[in-house]
Amino acid sequence: MAARQKLYVTLSAFLFIGMLSNVSATIFTLQNSCSYTIWPGTLSGNGAAILGDGGFALAPGASIQLPAPPGWSGRFWARTGCNFDDAGNGHCATGDCGGTLKCTGGCAPPVSLVEFTIGSGSAAKDFYDVSLVDGYNVGLGVRPSGGSGDCQYAGCLTDVNGICPKELQVTDGSGAVVACKSACAAFNTPEYCCTGDFAIPQTCTPTEYSRIFKNACPTAYSYAYDDLSSTCTCTGSDYLITFCPTN
Repeated sequence: MAARQKLYVTLSAFLFIGMLSNVSATIFTLQNSCSYTIWPGTLSGNGAAILGDGGFALAPGASIQLPAPPGWSGRFWARTGCNFDDAGNGHCATGDCGGTLKCTGGCAPPVSLVEFTIGSGSAAKDFYDVSLVDGYNVGLGVRPSGGSGDCQYAGCLTDVNGICPKELQVTDGSGAVVACKSACAAFNTPEYCCTGDFAIPQTCTPTEYSRIFKNACPTAYSYAYDDLSSTCTCTGSDYLITFCPTN
């Protein structure tokens, strides 16, 4: 009887270890291809694990790998022009998340975002997109690797700050354009914010401003209901997230 119990315990442990081995993390590699330091921010949804402590500095040419468990959802973005003290308190010119190095909430627009929902099963799809709905501050690209399915590249290679209309521009003290607002942030009207009578896809359609973003970055969200050409899927992939991509 004791031998049977020992065999049962051994087999149970073996099966448990086997189950753990089938649960693998998704690896996000964040790469800074900008010519200046950025401070990526991370935000996790639905109580998911916080990646990278919420935020950190990333020098030009540097990269970092962040593992995420199955079912993870959240977003990444670049903060620019940041100054933090030794306690991690400070401010960023763009993408600020409440004056702290380690973000615990969302970011201040305008900012370019990459958003993910990772599948929770071996055959479950990941969903991801690059969004300019909250405006633009730096170029951003997402390249899947090792997955199956559509697994398309998503991103924004064009420097939107260079073509940003004056009424959407955010400038620094020298007058240089550091970010480009969304029309919603600039004008706060229902037709640009997809609210009120414009709160459904049939009434909230592309505008002259969202078309500027879409023409510059065809695979990125340009306004709230820009789903058909902007939402991507892949299964079992890792992801390279590049800030200021060139291809």
